[in-house]
Amino acid sequence: MLAGFLSVLVVSLVAVGSLSLAYAYAYQTLIGPTLLALGLLSMIPLRLGGRTLKSCSADIVFGAIDTGFLGVAALIGANFAGVLGAVVGGGAGDAITDGFAGLWEGRVAQYLRKHGIRESRTPLSASMGKMAGCFLGIGMLLTLVWTILGITI
Repeated sequence: MLAGFLSVLVVSLVAVGSLSLAYAYAYQTLIGPTLLALGLLSMIPLRLGGRTLKSCSADIVFGAIDTGFLGVAALIGANFAGVLGAVVGGGAGDAITDGFAGLWEGRVAQYLRKHGIRESRTPLSASMGKMAGCFLGIGMLLTLVWTILGITI
């Protein structure tokens, strides 16, 4: 439990600092790639904790689907109604995507068990797997929308 808490705390502090710098220096252009890098950084404690990425893939898939689609809902809400729309879109989107992401998480967990891959969850693997997936999901979305396509809100 302590290793999971410390890992989440450290990655969270790095996230706040690096996203603040990305926002200050390049606004939208660097935020997506910064989030992708944070997703990769979040996987380091998993490896240090002796977990394979494959054994945490159900949590990573959950986080990526959940936050990727939540980001779409928040961007749509922001486009229609500004900050309030982003909050409502994000909140409603989170509830909906939790359901869909849970379906995929369960399917991946079944697949891993069927193929003899240990995927029992610990506080470290569940927290960092989901955190990595969330950073990767929103990072891919914002890199596509803001950096590659150049869409602004």
